[in-house]
Amino acid sequence: MTPMSAAPARARHRHDDAPDTAADFERLAAASDGPEREVLVEELVAAWLPMAHRLAGRYRNRGENLDDLKQVAAMGLVKAVERYDPQRGDAFESFAVPTIVGELRRYFRDCSWDVHVPRRVQELRNKVRATLQELATTERADRSPTVAQIAEAAGMNEEDVLTGMEAMDSFRSLSLDAELTGADDGYSLADTLGRPEARYETVIAREAVKPCLHRLPEREQHILYLRFFRDMTQADIGEELGISQMHVSRLISRSCRTIREEVEAEPQPRRLPAAA
Repeated sequence: MTPMSAAPARARHRHDDAPDTAADFERLAAASDGPEREVLVEELVAAWLPMAHRLAGRYRNRGENLDDLKQVAAMGLVKAVERYDPQRGDAFESFAVPTIVGELRRYFRDCSWDVHVPRRVQELRNKVRATLQELATTERADRSPTVAQIAEAAGMNEEDVLTGMEAMDSFRSLSLDAELTGADDGYSLADTLGRPEARYETVIAREAVKPCLHRLPEREQHILYLRFFRDMTQADIGEELGISQMHVSRLISRSCRTIREEVEAEPQPRRLPAAA
């Protein structure tokens, strides 16, 4: 019986979207900057674009628009084409895939979060999310895993698990027009927010003016009361007090000016009594 021959090394799988562009990359490496090189880059990017789109498709279910992901992958492909050196001996696909995937991951890390989250928290969120997906395929898929079970499965402590779970709600922000859970009357998040109360400023102004009014002469206090609280005209006030309308006008102007100057004046520091 003849001895069994050694099994041949398994050839690396090449995808259908991996074209043979070795000669083109050799030409690109030898080309100097200029129109010819730009055309070669465009042709190589076009040839490998299906691969970049395939890689983008791996992330289609992560809440981002697929067309946006394809655009990010294409940017990574351009970088790979520009940086690839055929003299190193590696196939372009081996060099390009990590570059494109890295660009996609960087996009998710830096650009796709509606709420800014530190990188460490993003990584905790991704780890918790992956662990939840794994646990969903086990025999415990009929119930939600506890924090302790997630921590055990992920090799994390429970505090980090809670941080990651909280960050899962930060990837997408909720519109203020969104209806609250359980509300059947259209009550939205915006309805829970407070609104500026315009009359607060009126209250503050009245309190600031009140002591200044008390310091005015009694006749001027009475004139201001008739004008602004009884809504009497200057002529009617003058007739009631036995003075001219012009005199009433001057008294009102002087009183208002005095009050304004007192309200706007810088408060004077209180002096301590001299020691006996």
